[in-house]
Amino acid sequence: MSRPVRRLLVILAAAVPLFLALLGPVPSASAHGFSSTVYARVVDADDGRLRTELRLEYDLLVVSAADTGKDDPLFRTGTDAFENGDSRDRAAALDAHRDTVVGYVTRRFTVSGGGACAPAPAGGFRMGEEEGVPYALLTLDWTCPPDGEGGGDHEIRSALFPDAEGYVKGTKTIVTYTVGGHSGSAALDSAHPSFSVTQPWTARFWEFFRLGAEHLLGGIDHILFLLALIAGSRRPREIVLAATGFTLAHSVTFLLAALGLVEVPARIVEPVIALSIAVVAGWHLWRALGRGVHATDLAPTGGRFGLDRAGRLRLAVVFCFGLVHGLGFAGALGIEAAWSWTLLWSLLVFNVGIEAVQLAVIAVVFPLLLLVRRRSPRAGLWMTGALCAGVAAMGLVWFAQRLFEV
Repeated sequence: MSRPVRRLLVILAAAVPLFLALLGPVPSASAHGFSSTVYARVVDADDGRLRTELRLEYDLLVVSAADTGKDDPLFRTGTDAFENGDSRDRAAALDAHRDTVVGYVTRRFTVSGGGACAPAPAGGFRMGEEEGVPYALLTLDWTCPPDGEGGGDHEIRSALFPDAEGYVKGTKTIVTYTVGGHSGSAALDSAHPSFSVTQPWTARFWEFFRLGAEHLLGGIDHILFLLALIAGSRRPREIVLAATGFTLAHSVTFLLAALGLVEVPARIVEPVIALSIAVVAGWHLWRALGRGVHATDLAPTGGRFGLDRAGRLRLAVVFCFGLVHGLGFAGALGIEAAWSWTLLWSLLVFNVGIEAVQLAVIAVVFPLLLLVRRRSPRAGLWMTGALCAGVAAMGLVWFAQRLFEV
């Protein structure tokens, strides 16, 4: 058995159990499967009322609206329709229990303007799909008190699918609105359940910036991919180029997918994201163990961008995987609205939130690794090797889970 292989086995045997113990129980196979997103569009109606078009995850709506649990007729007919895969049966199941379903929604999604606005369904339920998941479409018309008509202020509040129901880890509501001459977007969750249509642009900026930052922090797979990039970069130039390439790539597909111009099923995106983690981490681990510790690891490298051939190839691989990660980021919004500068602005701010967290992680972790490498190259090699071994192991576990939907 060659020395590099022996080193690899030793590091895997020592690092992977420790890494998994520190990380805790293996997270779910789905990067974004523990939460749900509600999409709401609010506009002025011709008769002075407000119209909301809500898109809600179908199976979650059924189990949440069923008053008596599994014995509820809505639960039985709704889940049967979900299992048989017929969108007409699903819409019919909701229409058959319209009062129950609409009552659930309007208790948790409200509009006010000069007082509470009264909702009324406008037509029956329709079916759609978001990231391969069935969604129910419900249109409501709201009649507001006289003081709330015209250009007055309106408050939108959403507390749909709360954690207390036990079905989801968390729910966010993405709202786009054109009301009384005001237009924009807002992101609501349990910590920030409401907003005013006359809110200043700074408040809207913070909402989407926070949403982007929280999405990256909550997406452990994206964090591990970033750690693999950091561990595989020997000099500041390498991590800057890798982070820049990753940012450019995921920004392109993020915007295209969020605007509905590119659509790739989650069953493809999620396994590839997991595979990217294992490949990037495993690549550095193999090269480091095969090369050993040399003084040239910290010396300048020639070639274009100051990278050798292997470094340029790594940069190209990172860019390609960044394109796939952008599709994963876009799944956090899923906005399918007509093109507008307001919508583009919201998407860009969301992306800025992602980048702020990414840069913060790099600013903290990379200098520490660089310091260890300069003081003790061998310790630095083992530290990055242990980190990459753990990250690669998690990537492979997630890849298998997502590929076979365990």
